[in-house]
Amino acid sequence: MRTGRAVQSLMSRALSLPRGLPPSVAGASTAALAGERRSRKWSPPNATTVKSVPVGIAAAGVMSFSLTFATVAEAKERPPMDLLPKEVVLYQYQACPFCNKVRAFLDYHDIPYKVVEVNPLSKKEIKWSDYKKVPILLVDGEQLVDSSEIISMLNHKINPDEAATNEEEAKWRRWVDDHLVHMLSPNIYRTTAEALESFDYFSKIGNFSYTEKFTVKYMGAAAMYMVSKKLKKKYNITDERAALYDAANTWTEALNGRRFLGGSKPNLADLAVFGVLRPIRHLQAGRDMVENTKIGEWYDRMESAVGDASRINA
Repeated sequence: MRTGRAVQSLMSRALSLPRGLPPSVAGASTAALAGERRSRKWSPPNATTVKSVPVGIAAAGVMSFSLTFATVAEAKERPPMDLLPKEVVLYQYQACPFCNKVRAFLDYHDIPYKVVEVNPLSKKEIKWSDYKKVPILLVDGEQLVDSSEIISMLNHKINPDEAATNEEEAKWRRWVDDHLVHMLSPNIYRTTAEALESFDYFSKIGNFSYTEKFTVKYMGAAAMYMVSKKLKKKYNITDERAALYDAANTWTEALNGRRFLGGSKPNLADLAVFGVLRPIRHLQAGRDMVENTKIGEWYDRMESAVGDASRINA
């Protein structure tokens, strides 16, 4: 019972669910808002292919690739070595959109970090902490909590001379936490098929035992389908997809023709939006969002700018 109450409290924050849900629902839903973009590897052309291409075209191709690679590499904003944290450990649920926000920040700034995947039912991995939610970020032994606070504090650590967050950036960071994140659950659990698709994927990447995976996939999918209907009412959503599309279009309109809200490079608001959307990008809801709004081009630019994960695989 104590574990059940703890999970309910966790999910009320992580997914903005109403309190009082059955523990199995809350525990299962922890795995529902996760995911990473699939890794992409560049393989050089074989010798036969190179020989068959005219020199001029081959040179142009090499130059094009070089410029593209340089652009992506330069997009990374790694802090100076003297400001780079020596040890960063992220305690997270792979399912949590707020954890994804923190990872997007770390990846973009190319800050190496270790991940401790927390079991959402037992939470034994964070028993050492008085703070019983995720994300928790340890930076050289200092505990940082709450995703937006983590990002703000870590950003100040690596950019001590940077001016304070401007009003536009702050406004859209609040919008992510207060509005955008609440569009996720009603959409990824919109139908029973979509709920099962989400849990089938997310149950494989969370820190669950075999038995828990089974429960998460089947019982969780069914339960969260019902919960999503309550969330629609709570957030005054009449049409899930229309609400998601509206949020995506609201964001792209805010760009006002810029590559990023930050201008030529992403700012903290860009990273927050990208982090929250990344878990759903390859689910049906995310695919529909890209196909029916103008957010796809910005998302692709962000994906290139953030680049590969800087996570350290222990």
